[in-house]
Amino acid sequence: MNRKLLLASASVAVAALLAACSGGGGSGSADSGKPVTITYGIWAGTQTPAMQEIADAFHKENPNITVKLETRPYPEFWSTLQTGAAGGTAPDAFWMLAQQIRPYAAGGQLLDISDAVKAANVDLKNYPQAVLDLYDQGDGKLYGLPKDVDTNAVWFNKALFDKAGVPYPSANWTWADFRATAKKLTNPAAGTWGVAAPLDYQSGYYNSIFQAGGKVISDDGKSALIDSPEAQAGIKFWTDLQADKSSPTLQQLSDTEAETMFEQGKVAMYVSGAYWALKLYQNEAIRAKVDVAPLPTGVKKATVTSGIENVGYAGTKHPEETKKFLLFASGQEAANIQAKTGAVLPAYQGTEKTWMKAMPEFKNLQIFIDAKAYSVPLPVQGNAAEWQGLQAKYLTPAWDGKVSVAEATAQYADAIDKVLAENG
Repeated sequence: MNRKLLLASASVAVAALLAACSGGGGSGSADSGKPVTITYGIWAGTQTPAMQEIADAFHKENPNITVKLETRPYPEFWSTLQTGAAGGTAPDAFWMLAQQIRPYAAGGQLLDISDAVKAANVDLKNYPQAVLDLYDQGDGKLYGLPKDVDTNAVWFNKALFDKAGVPYPSANWTWADFRATAKKLTNPAAGTWGVAAPLDYQSGYYNSIFQAGGKVISDDGKSALIDSPEAQAGIKFWTDLQADKSSPTLQQLSDTEAETMFEQGKVAMYVSGAYWALKLYQNEAIRAKVDVAPLPTGVKKATVTSGIENVGYAGTKHPEETKKFLLFASGQEAANIQAKTGAVLPAYQGTEKTWMKAMPEFKNLQIFIDAKAYSVPLPVQGNAAEWQGLQAKYLTPAWDGKVSVAEATAQYADAIDKVLAENG
């Protein structure tokens, strides 16, 4: 699973496809006792088999309710959801990201599950409070429950370290250590780089902004702080890697994604989340070469945290069945399914060790769990998807060395402030 911004607008063809296969298919209801089919929208990836297992386990407990998975590539997922939610044909249940939720909640397109959570005596303490808070829209409604939790760390290729004679990262390494290590691992003759430094907020520069003691948005959500000296230092951490030529350029990373370059052995280090573990583990060509280290420390330790929530569509024809499934899909049994398959680090408390045991050759996955202690919620104030979507326009010149970080962030901050003002 690659957490990216909304990349495409919806098309008529996509809307027609969605209308044909979603929007609460089947007949009957909880009152009638007749069989009901509800749809569950997810983006395609390594988690799909686990989601099918969860759907099957739910059906086994509720024989009158069938859950049909609808999987789409990540960009198409969001464009299709946008069209479906506006047009009355969205899936009954679907994945949601914190940076995307506000327009759907404000538009009355999400199902309030507060009553179901209360009736089932769901203990919200079983979920990370930081993730719950990310989805809180301040309207007193509960639209979903977390299914997983993210923190970030440094994935590294031991074979490339060994070949270059570079020691593996230590638990307490610093920004300076990281930069020096990346330089030593870069070998132009061999076509390998020490690190991938893409323009990536969640796995990249937000982490270093917080490590520098900065913030992206003010606590009251009314103004950007990405142009503060601390935030600029956090961004410069990444532009320095580009300036050192320790990373492929943004153009090269556009031609071949950082994840792919890492798996191909062309990049020695890559910062990413726990959700990437299974994909690497399933790659037998690289599995034995991969290890993980904590993020380097700046002024302090920090990593952003987030997670997917299972939410429902307000226009579903089967609200009670959908609510029942949503509680199950984010509950303990579903979390254990996610954990034992290695699909993702579940949000449900107490399932972490099961997740680690699913990938025994990765000895240091505990790092992602330990990172919860110094995690910072992903900045999602206002219409986050909109202002985060402007990052490429304003920050690419800094990554490419064409403008200073100070100039780029000043312009980006102005653009963010306009979005925040427009969306309250």
